[in-house]
Parts: sequence; structure tokens; C-alpha cells
Amino acid sequence: MRSAPSAVVVGAGPNGLAAAVHLARNGVDVQVLEAAATPGGGARSSWTGDVLIDQCSAVHPLSAGSPFLRSLALERRGLVWRTAEVDCVHPFDDRSAARLYRSASRTADALGADGSRWTAYFGDGSATADTRIDTFLGPPAHQMRGVLRHPLQTSRFGALAALPATAVAATFGDESTRALFLGVAAHAFTALNRPLSAAAGAMLITAGHRYGWPVAEGGSQAIVAALVAELDACGGRVHTDVRVTARSDIPHADLVLLDLTPAAAVRLYGDLMPARISRSFRRYRYGATAFKVDYVLDGAIPWSDPACAVAGTVHLGGDAAEVAAAERMRAAGELPRRPFVLVAQQNLADPGRAAGSHTPVWAYAHVPAGHIGDVTDAVTAQIERFAPGFGARIVSSSSRDAAALRAYDDNYVDGDIAGGANGLQLLFRPRPAFDPYSVGIDGVYLCSQSTPPGGGVHGMCGYHAARSALRYLASSRKRGRKLSVGRDPGTGRRTR
Repeated sequence: MRSAPSAVVVGAGPNGLAAAVHLARNGVDVQVLEAAATPGGGARSSWTGDVLIDQCSAVHPLSAGSPFLRSLALERRGLVWRTAEVDCVHPFDDRSAARLYRSASRTADALGADGSRWTAYFGDGSATADTRIDTFLGPPAHQMRGVLRHPLQTSRFGALAALPATAVAATFGDESTRALFLGVAAHAFTALNRPLSAAAGAMLITAGHRYGWPVAEGGSQAIVAALVAELDACGGRVHTDVRVTARSDIPHADLVLLDLTPAAAVRLYGDLMPARISRSFRRYRYGATAFKVDYVLDGAIPWSDPACAVAGTVHLGGDAAEVAAAERMRAAGELPRRPFVLVAQQNLADPGRAAGSHTPVWAYAHVPAGHIGDVTDAVTAQIERFAPGFGARIVSSSSRDAAALRAYDDNYVDGDIAGGANGLQLLFRPRPAFDPYSVGIDGVYLCSQSTPPGGGVHGMCGYHAARSALRYLASSRKRGRKLSVGRDPGTGRRTR
């Protein structure tokens, strides 16, 4: 009787776990190796005193909208999504704020004359949004098939996403709408006058109007816990405190999937990779850096505009010109005096994260790639700008620069939490290929956010990599080939 095929997944971030779950659900015996004491990668949470802090990822429109995660019905495993009264706001110096609601019609009404154009671009939040989301959360070949199957629903959206974010913003008549869109587009960590810089904004807004901008009850770690529970139910296992530094650290298996950076893949398998692939992986560009600050406050943030007080996410960057200028400076390697700052108030949707008058505030600023140094004062000042008196309510704060982020997670090269530079590389990460997940070695695949569709806690990188691995298994069985990871592509000899 033939035994079940086996797989080892290196890295228990959301993509590694998603890959493991999909393999296990398809009859593969899976074990996941994680270097840290707990699984999760960028989706871990921890207690700071008596309040709960998300260590990296915080708000999850793409998680709630992920076709793969939705297919798992993780509510069965305890995952509960919670949303604030307002999804996102973008305040201005005149004490007003632009509002982004889950309801597309309510958002359009609030945007006045720009409302009809906003709906035309990003949809009305109906089920047709799922076609767009599924199409563009995949590799280029998947996207092309989706456009051919659903041209009316996807082609205009694809054309919009290909534009510079500043070009899309310029089509809106009102300054507040322009700034609202650029603030969402800035999640791409790229200069907003570059082609494809509109893609992140278009996708986040589309997914948000369909699924909202929720947080996971109990912290982002709850997403990981649900994935681990699903994997366990399918017979898979996660081993923590297992650091893989060489191929000899990886148990023999029919498949190996790497929830790692291209640079780490080269360190493990570069001598076996075809030269063209190892060169591509070595040339892979990593992106901008986040500077993260976690605050504990006595009370709530004293926002000037009351809409900010009920919003799960707040984008701090001033008007559209200021947002674009700050991102342009950062991309050029300069630290803006007023960096673009994102603030999440997860306790508004998930009150259990706070304790008494103590409330957590999650924030990060966009800073130049690899920036080392303390930017806490600039982040605090940017919040104080729109919430006078904020500083007086700070009980404690903890910050992480690029070096600290890398120490937290080896995948955060130079503090890049998005898995690589976006822009044109977004289309071809980690290299131009029909199967971008293959590293050119039988049975070995890259499944991290350095592969399509890129950053975010959506699991789609792992899911697509696992599908590639399953196709390899099916093809090998059909041809009667003996499965072997690490077979030298030139000689066919087994290497480990």
C-alpha cells in the first residue's frame, strides 16, 4: 500500500500555514517548522501589561475577503471578525475627516459629487466584488484567466490598478476624496506616482466594501490559532523553536515549501537552483521600512474630529499633496519631517483588548528602507497634530525600528514587512515565470509573501504555492516518477 506523500513547510506565518492546510486537506502528511516559540509570523499578538497588542498585522480586509480563508470557514475554529462603527478615516488640519465605511453607498453619499465615480471604480460591495478579489489575489496567469472569464467585472478594475495612485486621485474633484484614496493606496509602501501604485488602494477599498476592515477578536493571533486548529484537524503538525539554517535541518519529504524570503531560499538551495533563478532571487529588491510604535493610553485618543473616535483605522498624512510628497521622499531615502502614519484602534471593535481605562494604540510610520533610529517622537507628533492632548495620555510606549523588526522576524529584511518592493516588481515577484512559486528544483516551492499576490494576511501565496506542489505530485505519479526533493537538475542525483 502506497504511503501518503509528505511535505515540510519551513515557516509558520499565515502563508506557510495556509500552504500546509491546503496540502493536508488533499491527503499530504504535513509538518511545519517554525523558528519562533509561537507560530504566526507577522500575525502574532501579545499582552503588554493588561492590554493586548498586535505585533505587526492589525486590520484585515484582505483576510476577511481571502477566497482561500473564506473557503475554510475558520469560524468553526473560533475565528470571530469584529468591525468598528467606521472602517477608516483620514483627518485634516481643519478638524474635518474623510470617512470610509463598509457600506459603499454610505461612503459614496459622504463623498458628495465624487460618490458616483468612487462606486464606479471600487464597486457597490455586492457579490460581484468576489470575482475581482479572486482574480487579483493570484499570480499573473491566474489574473489573466480571470480577466478572460469575467472581462466586464475585471478589466476596468485591472486598468485602474495599473495606474499611478496620484493619477487615480486626480480624477476626483474634492480634496478630501483624493486624500482618502491616497491614504489607502499608501499601504503599498511605494511612491504614489509610480505605475501600479493604485493597486493596493483599489484592492483594499474593494475588499473593504464587501467585507469591511475587521480585526480578529482576541488579536491577529486568533487567525493563526484557527489555521493551526484546521491543520491539526487534517492531521498536520506545527513544531516551534526549530530554526532551519541549512538543508540538513529539513527532514526528508516529498515536498518542501518555504515561507521565507528569496534570499533565505538561496541560502538553503542556491547551489541546486538553475543559475537564472538564483540570480533572480539574489537581485530581488526589498521594500520600504515600517517604524512601529505600540502605545498604552489612559483613556481614548482625544481626536479633533469625532469620526476618528469611532474608526478602526486612521490614516495620518494631511492633504493629498502631503501624502504623495511624504511617500516620494521616503522612496528616495529621505525621512519626511511628517511621515505617513497609520493608527489602529482595535479595542473599539474588540473591547477585550483594553483593561479599565488603559487602551492599546497600534501605530506605524513609513520610513526609508533600512532606517535605523528612533522615530517615536515624529509618530507621536503626527498623532498629536490631529488629536491635541494625545501625548499627555501616554502611559507607556514601545518602538521597533528596522533592526528590531528583523530581529522579530527574519523575513523582515531591512524592516520590510511587505515581503519586497512593490511597483512593477509586484507583477513579477519573485521572478518572471509561469509558475513563480517554483524555485527550479523538483518538489521545492517558495510560499511566502515574496510571491504573488504579495503582502497581507490572506494566505493566498501559500495556497497558490501548495496548488503548484500538488500539480507536481499529480504529474510525477502520472509519469511513474519517484518523488525526490533536492534532485540535482543537471544530473538527477539526490542531494540529501
